[in-house]
Amino acid sequence: MDRPRRRLYRDGALADGRSDRLTVGVSVLAEDGRITWIRPSDDEGPVPDPSGVEIVDASGSTIVPGMVDAHAHLTMPGGAHWIDHGLDTTDQLLSAAEANARMLTSAGVRWARDVGSVRRPDPGAGDRDRALALRVRDRWRGRDGYPHVRAAGTWIMATGLLPALSVEAADADQLLAAAVAQLDDGADLVKLYLDGPDPAVSPWTASELRRVVEAVHGRGARITAHSGYADGARAGAESGVDALEHGFELDAGTAALMAANGVRLVSTLCVLSSWRTFGRTTAMPRFASPEGRAKTEARREGALESVRLAHRAGVSIATGTDHGGGSTRANQLAWEVEQLVEAGLAPWEALASATWRGGELLGEPDAGVLREGGPADLVLVHGDPTSDPTALWRAWHTSWAVRPVF
Repeated sequence: MDRPRRRLYRDGALADGRSDRLTVGVSVLAEDGRITWIRPSDDEGPVPDPSGVEIVDASGSTIVPGMVDAHAHLTMPGGAHWIDHGLDTTDQLLSAAEANARMLTSAGVRWARDVGSVRRPDPGAGDRDRALALRVRDRWRGRDGYPHVRAAGTWIMATGLLPALSVEAADADQLLAAAVAQLDDGADLVKLYLDGPDPAVSPWTASELRRVVEAVHGRGARITAHSGYADGARAGAESGVDALEHGFELDAGTAALMAANGVRLVSTLCVLSSWRTFGRTTAMPRFASPEGRAKTEARREGALESVRLAHRAGVSIATGTDHGGGSTRANQLAWEVEQLVEAGLAPWEALASATWRGGELLGEPDAGVLREGGPADLVLVHGDPTSDPTALWRAWHTSWAVRPVF
């Protein structure tokens, strides 16, 4: 992660997630953490004071933008017992966050969008309870070697689902008050939970949700919603939340509503793929029993079809691992890109979901983007991610611009 003042990446290919073809023979000059120019390798022009430039031989590599994990839970480690870790000590959760930071950056992830963490006393906020990811975000801000973070507060759920881990709301007024309180705590976005005690019925109507959407937007913030089941997905799509997370049970009508209302989808297919592996690597009946395996398979097939429907409807798809709050790990965004390709996206479109579409979701125009004058946040991989999503597993070099504290 060392960063000389001037570095020239010479003779690589470029994949920016906006084309199905590589641009071959590309050189990139970075100075003071910004991209000075992007030029053909055979027409770089003079490089001022070449003795002061570190040359990186990018030949045979593809340059891709630093990626965006749009669905992360930074303070939890993941694994087959992921929910139990929400009850870990604060020190354990903070240690998990540090490990996740290392895994994210080494895997080529520059931005992480944390969409829920438990509340713990925060010394930086007068020891009042606050979502732990907000403390992590503030601690990492401007620090070399850490991802940029945008963080929600704590999951806001209907009463009775996960009382030890969430903020509960018994009615629509409490839901609105809880959302506003998250913003008062300093959250960048609000995360609602659209699964209720009865999976077939959304705990909130579209009109109830719309009140919250309008209040959050009125504060200049964004609002997203966990959606595991069909009725909650439709309510969220009708209400105009900024995104549905997971969207495991979308139908064509809901996908059309999402497209019409500008509701994005944040896919997390790799979670269900990890459950499939747990059927062989654990003895837990939820995953390993014949019934458990059948449920996982049906859930995964439904989720793949949901992504297909959203894609066909023109819904903007960003993507994430759901690491920590799900069973996956922080360095597995490449797995998610592979799953999007299985769901029907072209490899370059799946790369877009993990780069600039994630940046659009965040409202960060430079996230997941390589441009002259922009931050020198880039990753070198072996292989062509416009035709082979597994290339993203083969990251061998990362370069992150230092971002000023703000």
